[in-house]
Amino acid sequence: MPSRRLLLVEDDRELGHMLADLFTEQGYTVDLAPDGQRGLHLGLSRTYDVLIVDRGLPTLDGIDLLRRLRRQGVTVPVLVLTAFGSVAERVAGLDAGAEDYLVKPFDIDELLARVRALHRRNLDHASLLPLGAGWLDAESRVVRLPTGEQVALSGQECRLLSALAARPRQVHTRTSLRQRVFDGAEKESIVDTYVYYLRNKLGSEVVSTVRGVGYRLGSL
Repeated sequence: MPSRRLLLVEDDRELGHMLADLFTEQGYTVDLAPDGQRGLHLGLSRTYDVLIVDRGLPTLDGIDLLRRLRRQGVTVPVLVLTAFGSVAERVAGLDAGAEDYLVKPFDIDELLARVRALHRRNLDHASLLPLGAGWLDAESRVVRLPTGEQVALSGQECRLLSALAARPRQVHTRTSLRQRVFDGAEKESIVDTYVYYLRNKLGSEVVSTVRGVGYRLGSL
């Protein structure tokens, strides 16, 4: 699975490096920006899965940074860190386009959980999803293999693979997949049928069977 990319904009040097190390250990590729201007440059020039932005930044305030990113069409989920816990401050951050808000000092486990939730939310609405070393372009219904080859999918195949790829570590029951992907289908065997189709097109390992439970994303 390709590394998740995270932009951390934090002017507190010690905290910034501590958080960067923490998220690197969690499997993220982290870019650390020490001020708002650098954060704006990185946010506009690179693609990320999640942004963590400190509220009080030098050169460009965190809220102004967030507003500029949103005006430029950057839709990646943003978590704002702040030393200000008032309702007005939280409202300002959310109105500027943040998805979440966390007051310092914060619990590390809570921060990690909130970032995981934002990443899942991003995948749920993404049109380009990682499949091991390949990618699913859900908009064009094409899988791009590591070799460069492209494999076209039917609508149902694409929806099933998208559901698995949006939550790559989750085991999905046949019932949940039938309800999410095959709305109106009466028999859960339709899930097995389309798993068979995907394996025929992309290889037997693209979908893994978890016996007694269901399916999860495999690898290309």
